[in-house]
Amino acid sequence: MTYDFTTIMDRHGKDAIAVDNAPGTPKEGFDAIPMWVADMNFATVPTIQQEIIKRVEHPAFGYFRPTEAYYQSIIDWQKSRNGVTDLKAENIGYENGVLGGVVSALGVLCSKGDNILVHSPTYIGFTKSVEGAGYHLVGSPLKLDENNIWRMDYVDMENKIVEKNIHVAIFCSPHNPCGRVWEKEEIVKAMEIFEKHHVYVISDEIWSDLILFDNHHVPTQSVSDYAREHTVALYAPSKTFNLAGLIGSYHIIYNSWLKDRVEKESSNCHYNSMNVLSMHALIGAYMPEGHVWLDELRQVLSENIDYAYNYIVENFKGVKLSKPQGTYMLFLDCTDWCKEHNCSMDELLQKGWDVGVIWQDGRPFHGEYGIRMNLAVPHSRVVEAFDRLTRYVF
Repeated sequence: MTYDFTTIMDRHGKDAIAVDNAPGTPKEGFDAIPMWVADMNFATVPTIQQEIIKRVEHPAFGYFRPTEAYYQSIIDWQKSRNGVTDLKAENIGYENGVLGGVVSALGVLCSKGDNILVHSPTYIGFTKSVEGAGYHLVGSPLKLDENNIWRMDYVDMENKIVEKNIHVAIFCSPHNPCGRVWEKEEIVKAMEIFEKHHVYVISDEIWSDLILFDNHHVPTQSVSDYAREHTVALYAPSKTFNLAGLIGSYHIIYNSWLKDRVEKESSNCHYNSMNVLSMHALIGAYMPEGHVWLDELRQVLSENIDYAYNYIVENFKGVKLSKPQGTYMLFLDCTDWCKEHNCSMDELLQKGWDVGVIWQDGRPFHGEYGIRMNLAVPHSRVVEAFDRLTRYVF
């Protein structure tokens, strides 16, 4: 490989909550393997640092506007990675973060107290930001089919839209925390329901670069004219290239009326403003080197997912999961194991933390016996983590 995905980085004291603010502390004799918060323990592509350093060498950091290079980088990236051929700079807008973009769009499309449709299990960020902004989430549970693949329940979705008088849905593509990469036909069917009941869509596609194996991301806005005109799509290089600490996402909105209103809503606080170094980080990320780095990363993540999934199926009786098609997260269902061993979720989580497997409580994601695991670590750490889980936990 061109880039290094094997070195174990020491991130202590380097502004990383993954290691400095972990939910559990290992007992003596075990080091911590950060497998909870969704950032990666890999060095990012060097062109990002190079672009930032080049800009920092100039000693002034005053007010600025996004450059043509910023917009062109996004246009070229979306064309190359997602087959989007008609994107223009006027369709792109800045957001401090995807969750901020979700709340801004809700401020345009809803009234306080409105019900918002979302699939469950549900990303904890949606729950906190949407409910914190004064709206109510209505969950439509995803269902596992006979092949252990997560599927939308279209009947349940439509029933809840009608019963709860819903006008906006949050669509997570790929899905977090389940890791499902939606096929075009599935998105089309969901959009037909949304169109039938005139539901607007806020599509979180922050994970769209991190597609595993032979799966492919289909942009929500690409499946129909209705989807194009009634969807706010949200993207960012932060998840792909581990840039969350720099802040910076963007929306794509083709409907000019909707884009104007969302940008007005985003600007009301006067703090939805780009960091100049964030702009140069995106440009560095979306260079040709970034494409190579990402393709190699996807190979590493696919190998980690394969290893972990097969290991759990073969060794951890009573732990259920569906193999992720995208993201780098596993979502475990430990219901049967906990009941068989008379073990609470708090006790199970603690068992992992005690031996340095710093995994994440899945209950805030609406998984009663759920655990969320981040596999964006060097493969040697994945192997070590599951060895410890075998010897000391399961």
